[in-house]
Amino acid sequence: MNIIKSNFSDLTNSQIKQFNSLTKLYKDWNSKINVISRKDISELNIRHVLHSLSISKVIKFLPKTKILDVGTGGGFPGIPLAIMFPEVSFHLTDSIGKKIKVVQAIANDLGLKNVIADQIRSENVNQQYDFIISRAVTNMSSFVKIVDGKFLTKNKHQLKNGIFYLKGGDLTKELESFETARIYKINSYFSNTFFETKKIVYLPMPYTDKGNQ
Repeated sequence: MNIIKSNFSDLTNSQIKQFNSLTKLYKDWNSKINVISRKDISELNIRHVLHSLSISKVIKFLPKTKILDVGTGGGFPGIPLAIMFPEVSFHLTDSIGKKIKVVQAIANDLGLKNVIADQIRSENVNQQYDFIISRAVTNMSSFVKIVDGKFLTKNKHQLKNGIFYLKGGDLTKELESFETARIYKINSYFSNTFFETKKIVYLPMPYTDKGNQ
């Protein structure tokens, strides 16, 4: 927990309590339904919670913002961000029912009124959002097809509505056709070696894909 508090000094007592509870809840649930690898569960706060919260170093979501988390898995990045932004609405989706069961249970146990968890394929979601977040479920070209038409057109942040994508490694080839994509290196926010190759990709809408022109 100290690693979270040291990187986010303005957390409220309620948020600190929720982040403290998060670790125990995931360990308890993971012993029943495996949604996080055993290697990662021991490093939960760094590899999942802090990784998810890196998005909040790039943007501070305003109240009433609507966010879709595509392929949320065990609830990342959606659950940590929902704690960080309690006045923002998060819709967490995944096609695997057992993962959504865990996500909804954890959200309920944490008292997160701003989280809805759905077992649904993301391409079948028929709502619109300010931002769509995800952790590397596929390459960017495929991802933008999945989320096509799911963005609200009115912008209320300094950054235009769009995608925040957590991914690692060399993204040069994958993003070469997306001229407007921006890359934020997570190790510029957090010093842990886990983040050395980890990045946040921001792609504003409407995007330009030169590869499909």
